Amino acid sequence: MNQFQANLCLLCVTLCWSTEVIIFACIPVSVSPFAVTCVTSLVGGALLLLAFFRRVRAALADSWKRLLRHGLDLGVLNCAYNVLYQFGLKDFDVSTGAFTLCITVTLLPFVMLFQRRRVEKKTWLSAFFVMAGIICASVGAVTRAEVPGLLVITAGCVLRAVFILKLNRYARENDPVVLSVAMSVIIGSIGFGMWFVTQPATFSAIPWSPSVIACLAVYSYFIISFAQTLNVFAQRRAKATDATIIYALEIVFSVIWGIILPPSLIDPVKPTPHLLLGLLFVLLGNLVELVDLKRLFKRQSVGEGSA
Repeated sequence: MNQFQANLCLLCVTLCWSTEVIIFACIPVSVSPFAVTCVTSLVGGALLLLAFFRRVRAALADSWKRLLRHGLDLGVLNCAYNVLYQFGLKDFDVSTGAFTLCITVTLLPFVMLFQRRRVEKKTWLSAFFVMAGIICASVGAVTRAEVPGLLVITAGCVLRAVFILKLNRYARENDPVVLSVAMSVIIGSIGFGMWFVTQPATFSAIPWSPSVIACLAVYSYFIISFAQTLNVFAQRRAKATDATIIYALEIVFSVIWGIILPPSLIDPVKPTPHLLLGLLFVLLGNLVELVDLKRLFKRQSVGEGSA
């Protein structure tokens, strides 16, 4: 898999993740978010374990301590930023909330500088365009009462930036399938602990209707087993900055779902000028980061010179 193929895989992962809003909308509000995290992560990890048991066993026999350390590191960060997202997003609509999650793109260069990593000029320019998109989409949509939630989301975006950088490194050091299994088991275990603290009844508190079972099953396979594992595979070849900006396209897909799907499935999204301009800036941020303009102009000049 080369870098271009890895970026295509990340785009596929982002498209899968954007369907979360549809799946979550079909799950009753009475079902704790911790319950969803616990059940889907453990079931998704179990499916991977059944399919790749020998592969997982061989990897654990070879370096179980490293896998445990990396899986725990990623699992704790994943749970931490998702919990912050859950609390911060509760007062935002679909489009505004999705745009605020793009703050990760604008924070990643600063986290990289803090870790003494080199940040390219195009990454700063890409972050600028995404920030412009967030500001455009938030004009008139974020009230003073929602500022605390925005700060909570920002804290979650800092942790997610750290998570992406660590995943990018750990994916190159471990078997992607085995690392995905380790992450799923650890995230599911942490989710169960939070679920037990907030809702001691745990599994008996879930209304096990056919629709709930179907949603949890689809999420376990489609998001955890497939998308999460594909994401780890892609991270072995993709750059962390490429991955982060591609993740930002989730807002584009989420807005599309909000426009075309019926209100019975998802809160409708009104395509206002501010929203469309914000989406345009996010797309520009992707083009700046992913398209090698220097090479493109160089090829064009060479072609003109030969002509």
